[in-house]
Amino acid sequence: MKELANIRNDVVGSLLRPAKLKEARVSYDEGRLSATELRAIEDQCIRGAVRLQEEAGLAIVTDGEYRRLNFQDSFGESVAGFDAGRPSLKFYESRVQGSSPLQRWEIPDQGEHKSTAVAQRRPVVEKLRLSRNAPLAEYRFVSQVAQRPAKVTLIGPDRISQRFDWQNSSAIYSNMDEFMADVVKVEREMIAALVAAGCRYIQIDAPGYTAYVDKPSLDAMRARGENPDENFNRSLKADNAVIDGFDNVTFGIHLCRGNQRSMWHREGTYDEIAERLLNELKHDRFLFEYDTPRAGGFEPLRFLPKGKIIVLGLVSTKVPQLETIEELKKRIDQASQYAPLEQIAISPQCGFSSDVVGNLISEDDQKRKLAMVAETSRQVWG
Repeated sequence: MKELANIRNDVVGSLLRPAKLKEARVSYDEGRLSATELRAIEDQCIRGAVRLQEEAGLAIVTDGEYRRLNFQDSFGESVAGFDAGRPSLKFYESRVQGSSPLQRWEIPDQGEHKSTAVAQRRPVVEKLRLSRNAPLAEYRFVSQVAQRPAKVTLIGPDRISQRFDWQNSSAIYSNMDEFMADVVKVEREMIAALVAAGCRYIQIDAPGYTAYVDKPSLDAMRARGENPDENFNRSLKADNAVIDGFDNVTFGIHLCRGNQRSMWHREGTYDEIAERLLNELKHDRFLFEYDTPRAGGFEPLRFLPKGKIIVLGLVSTKVPQLETIEELKKRIDQASQYAPLEQIAISPQCGFSSDVVGNLISEDDQKRKLAMVAETSRQVWG
């Protein structure tokens, strides 16, 4: 039985990194702090993150992704094979220098700087293999300190494929299907270990799906010699293959349009892709961001199959302004015109800190927004 499939509030994953944690990471990057010392500080901060979520009243908690510098490290830091180097906090800070909040942001090409896989579009030097299961280590700790169930986030095959430099990897992988088969194999190994450790809710982060409704992203695919329709079909199959057979685990899949330093990098509504996403993907929960007009209306929710949950990302993690319960109730009521209320839940629109830099809001803003999510779900569903 998937006891977590129908929870009425959710959290997407990352939380703002405390100053103490950022300072410790810089010291570690510069060789002034050992891995053991860094881990002790991460442990302490994760305990605080769990306490924050539980006191807010959330039904599920995460470790805030505090051991990661970027949400995509769930895969990039777990595998061997990419032509990539060691990530650092300063690298992520440099990526957003000169940018403006609440604007579209094009992910910069850092050229020869080989800081991290997936977060950068990197080639491979050998076939991918699992070298360390980073999400497993995260889950083992957070599940020990949490009173509520803990979930783990894992970047999905679609995003991994879009952040793979296949043009310069043909000596290793002759085509994208071969690469994706290895991605699926590795992720299934990771998930099998998580399930064995007791994890019962795994969220697949799939921000790349919004590329299929975003003209600049589609143009970039075609410029690289790719067929967007083939990419979309391949990714749907891969996402299903990743979760196939794990019958007692709740799987969510989260779509967004980018979330770095209160910016975004994709536009376009769900209308053109919703029917296939909602009906072909086998996940139990669909976490769609719905905090701005960029997401469009709720009409695509009419394609939601029976037995599935749509988690409305109504609370913005990008701006400090606090939504009101009445505003959120109104939007939930609007959504219920297209999907039954018993198949709806609520969450923040995205993580609060998709990478270590974080969005331009305060920790107090974050606390209030998490509590708002929980209280709204209580008032709507009890």
